[in-house]
Amino acid sequence: MAKTIIESDEPISEFELKNELEKIKEQDKELNFRANRTLEYLHEVSKISFEDGNKLKKALIDLDIPRMKDVVICKIVDLLPKTEDELKSIIQVYSITISKNNMKEILKTVSEYI
Repeated sequence: MAKTIIESDEPISEFELKNELEKIKEQDKELNFRANRTLEYLHEVSKISFEDGNKLKKALIDLDIPRMKDVVICKIVDLLPKTEDELKSIIQVYSITISKNNMKEILKTVSEYI
């Protein structure tokens, strides 16, 4: 069995994974079964384009909200919460607290890209 090597431990969003898989498919002309199924799934569920996703991710990072890590930002970009309750349900998974003002800023920023 082949030995797996982890090159990086950075979270990526759905739109980034979709873009990477499309690059690999274009380069190699085909994908293996799992990668192909993943790409099909991402075409169905991905809600944001690569360009808008990068802009939104950068905008959320620029908000400079305390204790908000990259993994939380990626999940917000993936799910694009519209309400405060949706945002709370995303944030509580990561056991961080964010003030109401910061939540409003996040929702305002996300609403610009929906």
